Amino acid sequence: MGETVPEKAQTAIRHGGNLGRARLMFPEAPEPWIDLSTGINPHSYPHSPIPASAFARLPEPDAAEELKGLAAASFGAPSARHVSLSPGTQMLMPLLAHIAVERGAKSGAVLSPAYAEHARTARMAGLTVTEVENIRDLSAHDYAVVVNNPDGRITDREALLSLAETMRRKGGLLVVDEAFIETGGAESLANAAGHDALVVLRSFGKFYGMAGIRLGFAIAHPDIAGELEARLGPWAVSGPALHIATQALADREWQFSMRQRLAEEAQRMNGLLQKAGLTIAGGTSLFTLVRDHRAAELFEHLGRCGILMRIFDERPNDMRFGLPGAEEEWQRLEEALSSF
Repeated sequence: MGETVPEKAQTAIRHGGNLGRARLMFPEAPEPWIDLSTGINPHSYPHSPIPASAFARLPEPDAAEELKGLAAASFGAPSARHVSLSPGTQMLMPLLAHIAVERGAKSGAVLSPAYAEHARTARMAGLTVTEVENIRDLSAHDYAVVVNNPDGRITDREALLSLAETMRRKGGLLVVDEAFIETGGAESLANAAGHDALVVLRSFGKFYGMAGIRLGFAIAHPDIAGELEARLGPWAVSGPALHIATQALADREWQFSMRQRLAEEAQRMNGLLQKAGLTIAGGTSLFTLVRDHRAAELFEHLGRCGILMRIFDERPNDMRFGLPGAEEEWQRLEEALSSF
């Protein structure tokens, strides 16, 4: 069992993607910066032009319903009634923690390592949160979170379904964050989301390379999905986001070809990192997790080269590398790694 953190701990977490902070840390670094710190697809979905009406009018409820239907079909959810739209999955985390507290939850646990916002938002909701390294230890709590970020691990489906049933018996809640599952390699739990103690989170921005439009999905029992929508209120998702995502989720040809492309680029990335003497500790085709005692030194070295990768305050030996985009970015990364 891990260390229990005080309920009211609300320390801000440093995430990837902050180029402003990187420029302050390394003012002499060459421009443009190469941002490898987020795990977002560098090849954004090529959507059609966004109509002016998407900006000028409030989002149409029918458009949201259409997207929910597409999401249900794409993710394997039982129906559109099991899908809730939100301006990014980040917005759903505190709402789900509050729902768990209202159900009577007192303690929560996150399978570690994990995206740190799950634990932080659960603490803000009033839960005492423990980080554990074995899925069996989650069952001792009322609110449990499993996520495939930052190490890309695949958790056994049957173990998760068994944990969801344990949560149901005690009135608890299991949240499975499938943020990077679009890249393949794991079976989604979305088709089991009729369970009243299971919520599956899916991200749009990572695989489709459009994190800036802020769109996420909760797949859950209709009662939970409806409660989330009620708490988010009307027009939670913007008109431009609805326009883009409706095209993207229906474009199976692009999805298939992009998965192949990302798999090839992930192999190239792993080869570069291994050539530099670094040990691969996990990942998906959108990012690679590296574990090395020289993490801080490599962060500094790459920063001076105008390359930002992700390090973790709580795990000082871990580093995460997303994918470069253009060929010149690959070349800059290779040169920087070779000179480390």
